[in-house]
Amino acid sequence: MDTLLANQAGLDAFRTFLKSEFSEENVEFWLACEDFKKTENTEKIVSKARMIYSEYIVADAPKEINIDFSTRDVISRNIADPTTRCFDDAQKLVYSLMAKDSFPRFLKSEIYRKLVNSQQVGSHKKWLPFL
Repeated sequence: MDTLLANQAGLDAFRTFLKSEFSEENVEFWLACEDFKKTENTEKIVSKARMIYSEYIVADAPKEINIDFSTRDVISRNIADPTTRCFDDAQKLVYSLMAKDSFPRFLKSEIYRKLVNSQQVGSHKKWLPFL
């Protein structure tokens, strides 16, 4: 699944699939965390952490992700002084959920079949590392 998330065509198709299942918040959260971990400026770390927290973590957030209480509680206690690793546990949980649940269904979906067909030139497949 790592290669899919690193491939723009694959990522776009996976996002479309997740939207059809009403679970696009998972990949959006994962991508937000990947971007967040690259942040170096302390002020931006704080502002991005608060945005991720309010968008995905807090109870009744607009794009609330499905994580256990203890993970949510640890993040809530640490959000006042965030680090670039403060969402790691939640990100791992969401990744695991996508890998074990959404990704196998994606591989059986019409969206995936269309992606595969779009990557074929004549009888040759273009390089898709997650195929």
